Amino acid sequence: MDWGRAKSVMIFSFLLLNILLGYQLWTDVRAQLNANANSAELPADKLQIMQQKRITLSTNLPSETPMMGDLTYLLHSDSMENRKPTLIVPAADSAVVFNENQLVRSLGELIPDLTEYVYDVHSSRDGVFVMHRTVDGRPMFHTKLELYNSNLKITAYLQDRVQITRTGEKQQVLAASKVVSSLIESYLEPGAVIVDIQLGYYGQIFDSEVQVATPSWRVMLDDSKIYYVDAISGEVLTDNMEDKL
Repeated sequence: MDWGRAKSVMIFSFLLLNILLGYQLWTDVRAQLNANANSAELPADKLQIMQQKRITLSTNLPSETPMMGDLTYLLHSDSMENRKPTLIVPAADSAVVFNENQLVRSLGELIPDLTEYVYDVHSSRDGVFVMHRTVDGRPMFHTKLELYNSNLKITAYLQDRVQITRTGEKQQVLAASKVVSSLIESYLEPGAVIVDIQLGYYGQIFDSEVQVATPSWRVMLDDSKIYYVDAISGEVLTDNMEDKL
């Protein structure tokens, strides 16, 4: 046996192992630092519950608490059920959805009010890019524009179209830290991972042209479960369950 060569191989193997272990340690430390930074605004008792339930906050905790009011809007008749997607001919490159200017140049003449919609990566699914109608830059979470894509091409779309008729009295919204604290304590299951927190408008769609949406925080988990929390009253709505903070 060539002991000199074997020794060199062993030294190299140990060196490689140390590098891998060091990288893993660095990754774990960085993840912990990011988690600590994301949850820094939460009360100490809620942080303790987070640790006990192994809940992870893997996104930034928004600090904004703007003044917002309810929206009353008309849902266009072509936004009702039993609709079929409108074909896009010729199909557009799917990459345009990631660039607002290119998207408008490619599809702005075909899709009404396209500039009023914003892409939502967390709502999108395989084969469907999802965009939300916005008001003052805030998404209406249940008013969507779906862009169907296949083979790197956008081939059809299905759009909810609305007309805002009234904005209610504006009030300061609850802080995201309060909303997340309540979800951690009373709603989230052990091991839950929060991947997105956004402020916008939410309202269940009823069989009527006139609809109402309220300022709401949307809290999304990595398993795609969503909690909508009324940003004024603190009411929680998910999976047909309603409650109070």
